[in-house]
Amino acid sequence: LEEIIFRMDLLHRLERLGMYILNNPSAIERAVDKYYALSLLEENGIPVPRTIVVEDAGSAISAFRELDGDVVVKPIFGSRGIGSTRISDIDVAERIFRALDFTHHVLYIQEFIPHGDYDLRLLILGGNVLASMKRVADSWKTNISLGAKPFPYNPPDEIKEIAIKASEILGCELAGVDILQTSRGPVLVEVNSQPGWKGLQTTTEINIADEIASYVLARSRESKGNR
Repeated sequence: LEEIIFRMDLLHRLERLGMYILNNPSAIERAVDKYYALSLLEENGIPVPRTIVVEDAGSAISAFRELDGDVVVKPIFGSRGIGSTRISDIDVAERIFRALDFTHHVLYIQEFIPHGDYDLRLLILGGNVLASMKRVADSWKTNISLGAKPFPYNPPDEIKEIAIKASEILGCELAGVDILQTSRGPVLVEVNSQPGWKGLQTTTEINIADEIASYVLARSRESKGNR
């Protein structure tokens, strides 16, 4: 925790000195906190999963039932699916929640949304969709780092608009936006302010690194010109 705080303090310091940073530290802080980010997105009309955050086992069990007995428990801070657990059995839920309660964890509990073991990742740069892919997995976790396979995908305007709006709400010029296609329409599950693109690069002819570098150079020149 101290390392993270120091690094964010350092980014804020560099920003105050006039250095252009992609993404700016305030945007990173908003996006990295899942609960805060989700709250902002929901308040601005972005479709997101039903989510309950609790601090004790009893409330967690009540949340499990309220979310129809099939949930994903995630760390509030984290990415790449690390630490995320799906629970669909009340006995298992009680054991896990009571174990986490003993260690004084905050529990971020989200409804599980059936999605055919695939999701959509859109990479946003400067308010535009730079590239996108479909990630197909053998399980409900669709992270490339956990073995999901990337495939080319051309998103419709509705999906693009959700991803762009979400990145703007959080103040992210660069963002990896994850969306599920569900029976109730598209649902946004996460905005990553520090997205990887190794898998995405295999699905597009666009040189993602070059595009980001060019964008940073242009924005840096703008920043210097405004000082």
